[in-house]
Amino acid sequence: MPLLAFVTIGVSLLFPDVTFSAGMEGMIRRYESMLSPEQLDAMRQSLKQLPVHPIWITLVSGLVAGVTINAVAGFGEEAGWRGFLLTAFRNMSFTKASLLIGFVWGLWHAPLVLMGHNYPQHPEIGVAMMTVWCMLLTPFFLYVTLRARSVLAAAIAHGTLNGTAAIAVMVIDGGDDLTVGMTGLAGFITLAIFTLVLTLYDLRQPMPIMRGPLGGHLFPERNDA
Repeated sequence: MPLLAFVTIGVSLLFPDVTFSAGMEGMIRRYESMLSPEQLDAMRQSLKQLPVHPIWITLVSGLVAGVTINAVAGFGEEAGWRGFLLTAFRNMSFTKASLLIGFVWGLWHAPLVLMGHNYPQHPEIGVAMMTVWCMLLTPFFLYVTLRARSVLAAAIAHGTLNGTAAIAVMVIDGGDDLTVGMTGLAGFITLAIFTLVLTLYDLRQPMPIMRGPLGGHLFPERNDA
């Protein structure tokens, strides 16, 4: 999950209106409408006083939270998406199940997105963006669930993603909520690349996860019977 965030930074920098901002001025500017000039200055001073760059603090804290408190919170969702729905769709192919689970998962976020979460500048378009993003992300969570044969793997991945996603926008300046960040166009491109890599990796495995109905991987003993 952290690797997704770092690659998303690189993809974002390919956009013409996005530049690298080691001082995090771009991220600070995102708070201009919510904080006073004094509060913004205090934020800048606080960042300068940190012993290491905030991006590394976010990385370490996100990894720790990803396997602890965030994993517990993530399990609440994953019990439904990679638990109940995965079992319910066990007769489907990996691709079809990924698209359907991702679609349901994305629409589930609609009320929060319309309230300004993830896409505060474009809440209506954000609903469609979040749905597509969830459909692109689902193959990863589905894959680790099936490889581990446990929804806990998806809960940890989900928790780690939530803890490290901010890395993708911490050192860039420019763009908006539709273009940069994990849930923007840059994140879409990154997920598409990673999905291709994951597919190529799976094809080289003795027992590919992405082939055949999901039930064969959920209940392998039934294939042996």
